Amino acid sequence: MLNGSILQKLATAHRQPSSTSALSLGVYYKNTLVSLCHALEDCILTCESQPLVLTAFQRGKWYLQEADRYGELAQQGGQIVILAAPDAGFAEHPTSQHSNVSLVSLADEDPVAQEWHLVIWSPTYAAMVLCQELSDQDYGVDGRPQCDRERKFYGFWTFESTLVQEVVTLLVDHIHGYQPNLAQALKTQAESIATVRQTTVSPPLEPVVSRVVDYLQTNHEDLSGTDGQGILGHNLVSNEVQAFLRMAQILDLADAENPNSAAEVAALGEMLGQLLELPAWQLKRLRLAGLLHRLGGLSGSPRPFMPTRPSPTEAPAYPFSCALVPGAQALRTMSRLRAVAQIINHQLEWWNGSGYPAGLAADDIPLESRILGLIVYVQSEVRSLQPPEDSRDLEVWQQQLQACLQQCQQTAGERWDPKLVEMLTLVVTGLLQGITLPMLSPKLSNSLWLLDSVADSESTQALLNRPAPIS
Repeated sequence: MLNGSILQKLATAHRQPSSTSALSLGVYYKNTLVSLCHALEDCILTCESQPLVLTAFQRGKWYLQEADRYGELAQQGGQIVILAAPDAGFAEHPTSQHSNVSLVSLADEDPVAQEWHLVIWSPTYAAMVLCQELSDQDYGVDGRPQCDRERKFYGFWTFESTLVQEVVTLLVDHIHGYQPNLAQALKTQAESIATVRQTTVSPPLEPVVSRVVDYLQTNHEDLSGTDGQGILGHNLVSNEVQAFLRMAQILDLADAENPNSAAEVAALGEMLGQLLELPAWQLKRLRLAGLLHRLGGLSGSPRPFMPTRPSPTEAPAYPFSCALVPGAQALRTMSRLRAVAQIINHQLEWWNGSGYPAGLAADDIPLESRILGLIVYVQSEVRSLQPPEDSRDLEVWQQQLQACLQQCQQTAGERWDPKLVEMLTLVVTGLLQGITLPMLSPKLSNSLWLLDSVADSESTQALLNRPAPIS
């Protein structure tokens, strides 16, 4: 990373012992970043509040390609600040004449002139792309690519508001070296937005994520056959998965009791799957379903673990024809996640057939759905599957875990698959004896390995029997 760049400053801050989280950095091709930025920018047009938008376009010519688009965004009423090297005369473009558009001309030696940033900060919407282009040394012996869309950038993107706010502060401080008065005004505006956010309920991210996935899929469809199956296409698909993982991450971060619940569900599911000797491809699918399981509760899905027996007209008996809960429906926009959507959709089925949404019974319930439903229940009852350090808290935790296991044993054959409860008994016994779950947070920037190598068949929804490629 370039010394003095915004990305380098943020990464350094998150390597400090006082930092609570490490950044998930990866490599992105230009065609992927264009789709990501356009999707995130378009959401400004539907934002209910006036955002502060800070952008860095490297060279001025890249800004000119987006100038008309930013003219439309400026009509939303928020403040837009564009940082770029003054090499294309863009100050004369009509967009720059808007009263709420400010231009900051970067010096040639400024490391920010090699970065690509889009930072959106508003009371109801926060999103960010933070990248810098690879250096000649990073590109290696092949040098910089001849094709513009194959240029590579290192960084990340996120909806996490705390990170967005950090970068806003870094950029405002950087702007101070060029335009102190503008920086002071931006600081005041950013602080005002932060204050309002504390008392504002942000709308769900589902529409934003759907837009991101749509843009990435459209870009993928526009690629030629070779590129679509190669590194450019894989980069787009990986970011489609990232979009859903990032939405799930935000849901977890909002959980004050345990912001690691999805990771715990994924770890416990993988442990049960290994005891059942599931193949590697199925374990990966179960892990991904665990990471995304909270998406099943989006947009008015029923409360977990309180299913009622559905009527035949509401829930056909065949698992692939029943109505999807909204969160699972969102996942189905990506063909490779349809099997995962099915797993999440049926996690509330009961062994005796009185569950939701299809009233499936016994082995008609997909195996991964049975596993997911059981471990989500355990995690929600105990709240954390990691033993606390305090001895008094540890005793309470052990009692909660034992009580939850007893409840599962009492309802085996009614609510739960009896064989899975037997496996759960082994796992809980191990946890009580000091075995810890292998908690591995997903590296969001390299998520393609969680997918199967071929998309599920729309007609059969059959479980694939081949492992996912590791990218």
